[in-house]
Amino acid sequence: MPDAVVIGAGPNGLVAANLLVDAGWSVEVLEAQDEPGGAVRSDRGVDPDFVSDVFSAFYPLAAASPVLAGLDLAREGLRWTHAPSVLAHPLLDGRCAVLERRVQDTCAGLAEFADADGDAWEALYRTWARLGPDLVQALFTPFPPVRDGLRLAGKLRAAGGLRFARMVALPVRRLGEETFVGEGGRLLLAGNALHADLAPEAAGSGGFGWLMSMLGQSHGFPVPVGGAGALTTALVDRFRRGGGVLRCGERVASVVVRSGRAVGVRTEGGEDVPAGRAVLADTSAPALYRDLVGEEHLPARLMRDLERFQWDFATFKVDWALTGPVPWSAPGAVGAGTVHLADGVDGLTRFASRIATGYVPDEPFVLFGQMTTADPDRSPAGTESAWAYTHLPQRVIGDAGADGITGRWDTREQEAMADRVEAQVERYAPGFRALIGARRILAPTTLQAMNENLHNGSINNGTTALHQQAIFRPTPGTGRPETPIAHLYLASAAAHPGGGVHGAPGANAARAALRRRALHPLFHRAQRV
Repeated sequence: MPDAVVIGAGPNGLVAANLLVDAGWSVEVLEAQDEPGGAVRSDRGVDPDFVSDVFSAFYPLAAASPVLAGLDLAREGLRWTHAPSVLAHPLLDGRCAVLERRVQDTCAGLAEFADADGDAWEALYRTWARLGPDLVQALFTPFPPVRDGLRLAGKLRAAGGLRFARMVALPVRRLGEETFVGEGGRLLLAGNALHADLAPEAAGSGGFGWLMSMLGQSHGFPVPVGGAGALTTALVDRFRRGGGVLRCGERVASVVVRSGRAVGVRTEGGEDVPAGRAVLADTSAPALYRDLVGEEHLPARLMRDLERFQWDFATFKVDWALTGPVPWSAPGAVGAGTVHLADGVDGLTRFASRIATGYVPDEPFVLFGQMTTADPDRSPAGTESAWAYTHLPQRVIGDAGADGITGRWDTREQEAMADRVEAQVERYAPGFRALIGARRILAPTTLQAMNENLHNGSINNGTTALHQQAIFRPTPGTGRPETPIAHLYLASAAAHPGGGVHGAPGANAARAALRRRALHPLFHRAQRV
């Protein structure tokens, strides 16, 4: 029998599988879909001449991740590339806040909004340069991060720890108002906070906006050469080279539990796959506990806590094959890999308030990706492989726009929402719609059908809000990958430290399984005999 069975071949599942193989374990990964990757996949489904990233596309967290760095995926052929500029937030009057590759260039651009704002951005970056590496290391290790946390705590004291703690706890609107005179810096922070489900007025959104902005400043928003799928290919090739077994099209129906211990899984086809040492689940927390394990094996308190589990925003995505470059009115947006489209911070607040009240926003905040700008091989010369996504309520109560969208996501509603996204792009890039050679719509229900972890298009496997982070993720407890079932570990973004492509939840789960083995060698030897 394999030493470990991993449920799901998303990036976290594949990271966990690689670390276990590195430790000498035999590992079998079972993936329900016909191909691995989870939300890290690319295809030519929009146009045969265009490479499109189906789900995620830009990877600042992967670039900073010590977990992925330790796997040395360059040996498997993985290469990264960058757009000329990291990120842009244009305004309708032609001004544009731009996160450049060099901090000096970002500061110079923000100084055009207000003289003092270049210095203010540089001060934020100095704080990041002092604390960032240790902060990332602490974030990407199991909670509590004792060794890394102590090192970070020492630096925090020297850097005015209470003031830093206050800064990261601030709503991003307030952080922007306290830090910048003009609108540019405020836009960069707030737009990055909306990469998660954090409204500009949410506690902690300032810290998340600062983190993503500083990651972009220090590491950029890189993309894998050839498409997001290249990252998955590298992980799979490394795993198989180490002797691991990957089986796609194998849906796990249940975790087999005996005497309070996970001993394997049963597939939908009725096959029992035993696990000698551990089962690791790259699944959502509700799916693991309610569907794969079952409440008869779990504490009643956990099942009650799951009733309060909160998903993050739903997501609606459109992919395009464009016959020419995007005709941005603001020149600063031309060379940016990622472009944020909203009418200032107030526009972001209106957008988030619509979602909070259950309404489909009439003016969506659009995150737009220019993939050929970042990786010229994604489409023929002179064209652009592009995408955009926006967020929606998990449960639609009504439509703030005129289309009567109900959340059924039939063909009419999908087309209406895609048109609404395109209309928002057209405001900032007149003539955009005339360049569309082909488009693909991925509604929340479509995203979930393609990847069950994307519940109704939830891209972070649970809200990023403070009440479901660290010791509260996915439910109040330890913030660790261990579960109430011995030898069963939660290895997805539902576990600390949460969403994004960085591999930390998978690595934490693998290390927990290895640590248990190291602590109980006589027990395991007896079990194997």
